[in-house]
Amino acid sequence: MRVWNRHHRIVDVAQERAGALIDTLSTDGDRLWPVDTWPPLRFDRPLGVGAGGGHGPVRYHVESYDPGRSVRFRFSAPRGFDGFHEFTLRATEGGETELAHLMVLRLRHPAWFTYPLLWRPMHDALLEDCLDRAERELTGTVAKPARWSLYVRLLRSLISGKRPFRSSKNKVPPTSTMAIR
Repeated sequence: MRVWNRHHRIVDVAQERAGALIDTLSTDGDRLWPVDTWPPLRFDRPLGVGAGGGHGPVRYHVESYDPGRSVRFRFSAPRGFDGFHEFTLRATEGGETELAHLMVLRLRHPAWFTYPLLWRPMHDALLEDCLDRAERELTGTVAKPARWSLYVRLLRSLISGKRPFRSSKNKVPPTSTMAIR
């Protein structure tokens, strides 16, 4: 099974400002990753090609890095994930900046089952929170804040052992695009 999953946010700032957020990934001053609600992104050395790490049980290494512009990570776990995910920037026709996250996978067993049931909903919620953080950092506000689905809240409570449904976040916004083939 193949997965193409893309999340993006358009902000009215210069690419250099948005690119500076990418450069803070996995640092103590990370301004992109939603460390307040998700496991922190950590590497065994500063962000750069070859750095290894991940967040929670998701592991990968930096495959390519163009400071202030893009970073691509190659998965090494969970089992069955064969592919990459990346943050990139592009200028829109209107002069704004699009910050995008793309994940492309070829799923192997057991991910055929675990991806749609666990990884996809959690990934989508995490990425929307990440883009909310980026928008807030760059503009001071979030026009349409992400909301966690009831299912994501249930999964998070099962994983953490905490009571479910305590978050006011209740719906994932339609800013993600994905295809499973």
